[in-house]
Amino acid sequence: QNRKAYAEDKPVFEPYQEAPLYVYVLTYMGYGIGILFGYLRDFMRNWGIEKCNAAVEREEQKDFVPLYQDFESFYKRNLYMRIRDSWSHTVCSAPEPYMNVMEKVTDDYNWTFRHTGKVIENIINMASYNYLGLAGKYDDSMVRVKDTLEKYGVGVASTRNEMGTLDIHKELEDLMAKFLNVEAVMSFGMGFATNSMNIPVFVGKGCLILSDEFNHTSVILGARLSGAVIRPFKHNNAENLEKLLREAIIRGQPGTGRAWKKILIVVEGIYSMEGSIVNLAQIVALKKKYKAYLYIDEAHSIGCTGPTGRGVRELFGLDPEDIDVYMGTFTKSFAGSGGYIGGKKEIVDYLRMQSHSTTYATSMSPVVAAQLIRSLKITMGYEGNIGGMERIQKLKENIKYFRRRLKEMGFIIYGNDFSPVIPVLLFMPAKVSAFSRFLLKKKVSVVVVGFPATSLPEGRARFSMSSAHTREMLDTVLEVIDELGDLLNVKYFPLKKSGRAILYNKEDFDNEASFEEMHSEPEA
Repeated sequence: QNRKAYAEDKPVFEPYQEAPLYVYVLTYMGYGIGILFGYLRDFMRNWGIEKCNAAVEREEQKDFVPLYQDFESFYKRNLYMRIRDSWSHTVCSAPEPYMNVMEKVTDDYNWTFRHTGKVIENIINMASYNYLGLAGKYDDSMVRVKDTLEKYGVGVASTRNEMGTLDIHKELEDLMAKFLNVEAVMSFGMGFATNSMNIPVFVGKGCLILSDEFNHTSVILGARLSGAVIRPFKHNNAENLEKLLREAIIRGQPGTGRAWKKILIVVEGIYSMEGSIVNLAQIVALKKKYKAYLYIDEAHSIGCTGPTGRGVRELFGLDPEDIDVYMGTFTKSFAGSGGYIGGKKEIVDYLRMQSHSTTYATSMSPVVAAQLIRSLKITMGYEGNIGGMERIQKLKENIKYFRRRLKEMGFIIYGNDFSPVIPVLLFMPAKVSAFSRFLLKKKVSVVVVGFPATSLPEGRARFSMSSAHTREMLDTVLEVIDELGDLLNVKYFPLKKSGRAILYNKEDFDNEASFEEMHSEPEA
């Protein structure tokens, strides 16, 4: 797998650092022990020794074909459930740099939660995809959003092919087409469905999809629904992709040997779990060489990547026609909801007639469309002194600063200096959970990720950068991470000594009250 770093403004692909072998051994041992105890607890549940909180088939349906397989939930029931409190927090504020979270507790070991009524305030938000800082409370730039609410209401109550296409939808699509420098764009009310419902429009039986192994679940679902043959290629590996292209052209369809009707290469602009940017120049070259089509998902890259935020195509300096189908979402940089498909006018016109979303799904809310128009105009510099160039530049500075400091501390991080997603590798599931819990205790929110969203040993924390983050906020977060890295022993390649005492003591790391004691600085 090609990993990335950057020299000046030109992409250079280099491997990431690998953790020592013992880390992988201990991680697999941890999962193995968890699985053994899982089987033991299932045995105790079956015999009534331990209460079973999981869903079970009703006794009167014992002769039915099972509605669900019990073993399918083994991982969630016995491993995920132990650390489930690290996810699904209830937020009660806008996703600004500081946010509020409702405190929750569990009385049955994470099977259910209840809110205590207490609100944890002023948590530094490193979890939301508010890349350009456009998601916030009402201000003067949102006047049109308010006016749209008064004029149109909230819902459309119809589909795009019936009575659900409004003039504000057309305005949004024309503005987005201008932003992307393509002939036409169509918007959709849900980002996930933009992939899952529209990929089947472009390919079907007799077609071949070559999909990056780290593509999003929405891409995978859309590819499966299409009926096309799917062959994944190694992440960002142009050599492996070319091998599959050559084999596909030489051998043709399985069984018959007939030529494929279409070959569609599907990639993402920025991969949300890796923080890596697609090797677009090489993929475009292969697409042209072998006469394939290219579909790119820019959910995490549009608006925040490239000199003016126009995505990875702009970052690589490629022609707009080098990509056949542009897909992206409005949920990250543009602080709204929904997604879009862009490209040649004939492609978009065909999509308007054939997409399941235009026939069966409710249209995008006009209020959301107004918010997206506001965000686009700010990004394009149409809205006074709060233009996107300043936001994009501030975001880039924050990314480089945060990554550099993490590297100096010794953490293994993925991604590159143009990706607002910064994964920090933690590996062991117990450390993933502890990392999240302690950061929240120190009023820092972060998304932690593990299997099956990542490979089994590569559990991680994922920091999402924003142009709204100040240097003081980042320094506060980095100080807490520095302490926590020493506590959990996840600094594998320190470039500088932290100056903190090594925490090899007999304190119980499960006792959160001991966290402050362990990190109290010695008196001079």
